[in-house]
Parts: sequence; structure tokens; C-alpha cells
Amino acid sequence: MAGEAGAPGSSLSRSGGKSIAELLDDTLVSQLEDTHIDDEDDTDDGEAKKKKKKKKKKSKAKAPVVKEVTADELVNIVRGNMSTTQSAGASNDDIRKALQAADLMKLLEGHLGGPQAAAEHKFWKTQPVPQKEEDQVKEGAIDEHKTPADVQQDPIALPTGFVWSIVDVKQDEEIDEVHNLLTENYVEDDDAMFRFRYSREFLLWALTPPGYYKDWHIGVRVQKTGKLVGFISGIPVELRVRNNTFMNAEINFLCVHKKLRSKRLAPVLIKEVTRRVNLQNIWQAIYTAGVRIPTPFSTCRYYHRSLNPAKLVDIGFSPLRKGETIARLVRKYNPGEQTKTPGFREMVSADVPQVAALLRRYLGRFDCAQLFNTDEDVEHWFISGMGKEVNGKRENQVVWAYVVEDPTTNLITDVVSFYTLPSTIMQHPKYDCLNAAYMFYYASDVVFAPGASSDDAFTHDLKTQNLLDRRLNALVTDLLVMAKKHDFDVVNALTLLDNNVFLEEQMFGRGDGALVRGSREDLKLLLTSNSTWLYRILLTNGTDCSD
Repeated sequence: MAGEAGAPGSSLSRSGGKSIAELLDDTLVSQLEDTHIDDEDDTDDGEAKKKKKKKKKKSKAKAPVVKEVTADELVNIVRGNMSTTQSAGASNDDIRKALQAADLMKLLEGHLGGPQAAAEHKFWKTQPVPQKEEDQVKEGAIDEHKTPADVQQDPIALPTGFVWSIVDVKQDEEIDEVHNLLTENYVEDDDAMFRFRYSREFLLWALTPPGYYKDWHIGVRVQKTGKLVGFISGIPVELRVRNNTFMNAEINFLCVHKKLRSKRLAPVLIKEVTRRVNLQNIWQAIYTAGVRIPTPFSTCRYYHRSLNPAKLVDIGFSPLRKGETIARLVRKYNPGEQTKTPGFREMVSADVPQVAALLRRYLGRFDCAQLFNTDEDVEHWFISGMGKEVNGKRENQVVWAYVVEDPTTNLITDVVSFYTLPSTIMQHPKYDCLNAAYMFYYASDVVFAPGASSDDAFTHDLKTQNLLDRRLNALVTDLLVMAKKHDFDVVNALTLLDNNVFLEEQMFGRGDGALVRGSREDLKLLLTSNSTWLYRILLTNGTDCSD
């Protein structure tokens, strides 16, 4: 699932001159290099303490200075840097879509903001990660080369009264312990209205992919009682970043019992999972966090598509704006009763080889992606979480995957999927669960369609982009129909892959906050030593589906 990480890339490529994506880099340099945060302190260390207060106020008052430019002006700037042929072949909408794919429109609209100085973090200051977002870091190794022989062989020391425990998640009693710990103590929103509700089936799906290491599922127990009060997990994931591939540990479910937060068990858990990962000669780890920490590699935002607006308004997930009615929202967000794409059906095990080949090819278009090198990987992430049939009804399902089979050739041309991660609704008199679906992987072969013999590369790319726009919108429309049929309240998606081509048309509303949260669908990036560093953070909230 880490392969969802990777900034979306424009599919409008070079044709004699530069592509729109490359032109964006050039034309925005002058706009964006005026954007900065001046948090430097020019006062000498030896100056009198009485100046510190004044100095602090001055620093606090400074804010990012952005040279103002509207979205329409930016479109004109880009067009002015295009060749005559490119300009004639690209509409304003084409340029806007390229800008949206690069998340630059949101930057101009103030949705993402400029870089921020990292706060003081005692633990992360000791780790091999860039400490300031403005630092220029060359891609490659951060730490000196190491081998497993250089790694401490014994577990990290725990505070008195606690012991390490390898949690066997395939044992019912132990997966129940992890489930209960997360249910009562894991990620919730700032207003304490919603908390992730990880099912036992979800945890098994997330923690036991092919090749997983049992001793990367690490617990901390109270020595006297055996009670599980801390947990952290890792699974092996192979990533490609541009032309480099390497094994990583995807770190997840870091959780400490609320009553023990003062014991500073979290840094110890991180150090211990790092030690165990390093013993496998793996020197990178991808992760997300509930707070902003040094240092993000990429950002994205959650968008939300309402399926049950009456419930979402009632529980405070979505607002009911002036002039709106529940009945009108219900009509607006009704996706329909039937899918419309010919050949659209549920994925089965026999589809795995074709889906795997299509997925690998499709993800090869992006700078950062998970490698699904084996069919077993695809079988696990797309099929193993489909639950079991009990008395004609599917139970304990985690993932829903659908394919489009060409009725003439019987080839799989498309795949689209989502998974479930509900949230507990706290202190509500009527509802106790928000049934949320999260868009997972998708792929389509339309991006590989051959162009007409008379098309130059630029024209071919424009036609391909239009084909992809139509195809993804059709697939997501059908996905929404299926999610509604399975009683989901909302579908969540991120600004990654090619999602920007359908978010607006499919009426996804932008999350209206900046909650950084840790779940597997999050854009992630990579930490630690010996190779490329990557770390991802999300700007998200779960409160607005009605934009």
C-alpha cells in the first residue's frame, strides 16, 4: 500500500519544446522563489537577554511572502512560455489540469501554504533525517554505510516494569489485544469526535503481506500483568523512486496507552523496530505521523465524496450550508443504482496475473511507487481481504476490487479498488460508526493506446489525457455505485496518482484542515540511513464533503 505514495506526474510530455509540466517548473520559479519563511535570527549569541523578547516578536510576525498571482494569470504565464504548436493544441482547461496535477493551483489558492520551520523535536533531532524543510539535501544516503554486524544485537532497554513481546497477529487472543489497544488509544481527530476503528480482519490484511517478519510486530507489556500497553509494526515493502529500487519497512500502528504517554515509550518503540529492521539489512522505513515532524518529502490532501449526506450532517462530518436542505443533498450525491461500464465486475483470483501486469505498467508512469513484483503481492492486497461467504452473505470484507473485462478479447483493461476503514463516532446519541471507504489502487490501459500516425507527441499526449479523464471518471462513478450498495457513508481519496482528473467532476469535497495522520492509505515517505530518504505527510481533515 505504500506504493500509493508518489506525486502525480503530468502525462502531457515533450514535443519538440518542453512539456506543460516542465514549463510549470520554469515559469513558476520566479513566482515561488519569492515565497519563503524568514526564521533566521541575525542577532549574535552574546547580545543582551533584553533583546530576546523583541527578537522573538519579530520572528513571530514574519510570514511567508508570496508574490500574488491568480490562477488565470498563471495559465497565461504558462501559455506565454509554450511554443506556437503547443499553445494551439492546449486549451486553458488542459493547462489547469496540469497545474492541478502538480498541486500548484492549491498553492496559489493558499490551500497548502509555504514551507514551515520544523518545531523542536528532541527525538527526531537525533535521527538521520533532514532537520529543516528548506535544507537542500542531495538524493542518496544520509547516514554512513552500515551492515547488520554494526547493529546492536540485544533489544533496546525498556523502563523498569515493562517487557518486550513479539505479537503473533495470527493468534486470535493476541490480535484481539492489538485491536483493543488501537480502538481505545489510537488516532482521533482534534475535536475527539472520530477515532479509527481497525477491525481484526483489517489488521491481519495490513500486517501479514507475503514475506512479512513476525518479529516486526512489536509489543510492550506490563511485566507484572502481561497487559499490552504499547505496539508498533513494520512490513517489508519494495519501492521505486525514479530509477532506484530498494527494500523498506513500512512502519505503522505506533500506539501507546493513554495513561503511559509520560513514560516516553514511543521513541523506544521506534528505536527497537529500527534495530530489528536493520538486522534484516534494510535501512529505510516509510511512515506517517500524527504531528508534523522532520521532514516531509511530499504532501497531499484528503478529499471526501458523500454517499450518505443525511448521516454525515447529523454526526458533524459535513456542514449543512445556508440555503441547502438534506433532501437536496441526497439527490445531489446519489451515484445511481447500476454500474454503466461494459464488462465491469468483481475481481477474482484468476484475474491476478493480468491485473498485476497492468498495475505494474500503470504505476511505472509515476516517480514513486510500490513495486508489485510478484503475483502473490497482488493476490494479497486485492483478493485476500475480500472476506468469506456465510449463508450467501459476504462477511469480514476489507477490500473491494473490480475489473473491466473486454467482452471481445476477454482481456482485463481496467482495475479499480477501495478498502474499508471505519471510525468510531464518539458521544453521538444515534450513530456509533462512520462507514468510510478509501480509494486504493486503480489502473487503465487507455494511457497506452497508440496514437494516429499524423499525431505528434504533444497531440498524442493530449488525446491520451482526454481518454484517461473520461475513463477514470467512468470507473469512479461505478466505484461510487458499488460503495453505496455496500452501505458506505463516504468515499475518501487523496491528491495522488491521477486522482485530480476526477475529484471535482465526481463531487469530492476538499478536507478543510491540516491533520497529519497515520494510516496505510497516507502518502508516505522514507526515513533512516544508507539510501534515499523519503517521508510523507498528509494535510487532511474529515469534515467537509459538501464542497
